[in-house]
Amino acid sequence: MPSELVADCFALAREIRALDMRASPYDLADLGYPPVLVETPEGRAEYAAARRGFAERAAGLRGRLLAAVD
Repeated sequence: MPSELVADCFALAREIRALDMRASPYDLADLGYPPVLVETPEGRAEYAAARRGFAERAAGLRGRLLAAVD
């Protein structure tokens, strides 16, 4: 695998994990992770929009991974 592709995949995974941590019941604001208040309609909408964006980016990465394997 090209190192750039591996780095891009890792970056996406890191962003997804950060969102999950922000949506957790723990206060991580002091660590630079402002909360996503999934118990509110606005927070759920923010979380869902971010997940849709991740899915779109992941589709592109999957295509690049498949091309690299071929």
